[in-house]
Parts: sequence; structure tokens; C-alpha cells
Amino acid sequence: MSASFVAILMGSESDLAVMQGAKDVLETLKVPYELRISSAHRTPEDTRDYVRSADARGCEVFIAAAGLAAHLAGAVAAQTVRPVIGVPINSGPLQGFDALLSTVQMPSGIPVASVAIGGAKNAAYLAAQILATKDDVLASALLAEREKNAESVRNKNRELGL
Repeated sequence: MSASFVAILMGSESDLAVMQGAKDVLETLKVPYELRISSAHRTPEDTRDYVRSADARGCEVFIAAAGLAAHLAGAVAAQTVRPVIGVPINSGPLQGFDALLSTVQMPSGIPVASVAIGGAKNAAYLAAQILATKDDVLASALLAEREKNAESVRNKNRELGL
């Protein structure tokens, strides 16, 4: 088995604007990842084949964009026992609320974790935290990132004279 990585899947290129946030976080944390467009409906066999291949090659966590019909995360989860994190995409007449509900209402035994609508960055942080349970260097990088965020808040308070 090769080195572990995170797989980021999107149903279409239009999801890339949101999923860029996951890509950016993983790059900052130096977490290897693969990015792929794969549709649960238009290319179901390709999706199945990719998930099984990624699983065999060392994928530890899958992040799947969930737009409109929101079936990609569930289709991925059906093919692996690795953690799957769904990212509801803010699209369509319900602005992602339908995708959120579809993502969190998976049948028993086929779980999909979910982040907020448009929460691709948090999906990447969650994936990194999962990997960090076996990687002390990554755990340290996550702690450093948290401290950087805390310092940013402190700096804003100083700017406000608080």
C-alpha cells in the first residue's frame, strides 16, 4: 500500500469553486490529496472504480461535494469503509439545504459525516484530524494552525483597543 492521502470528489466542475477551500487547507497542512470529478449519476461505474482504486492505494478519507441531488457522498460511502465527509454545496432553489439533508440522512450502516453548507475547509480540517490520530507531525501542524487562528482573534481585539 502506498502513502496515505485524502480524495476530494466533485460531481461536476461547478463544485470546484467551493471545493478549492478543501484543496487549499490540505496543501497548507501538507496532506497529500487527489482531486477528481466523478458523478454518482453520469459516471457511476467510474465513481465506483475510482473509490475502490483509491481505497486500495491508501486513501484514508474521502471528501465528497454534495450538490443538488447530493448522491455522491453516499455513492462513495457505499464502496468503502473509510470515512466519507460530505460537503453540501450552496446551489439550487433550496440553496444547499436539500443537499445537507440528503447528506446527513444516510441509511444505518453507511454513514457520511457532514459539514456546513459550503464548508469545504472544515471538511479538509476534519480529514486532517482523522489522519492526525496516526500522525504526530500532522497533529502538531493542526495545533499550530489553531494557535495561529487564536492569535488572529487576539490581534483583532488589540486593533479594537480591547
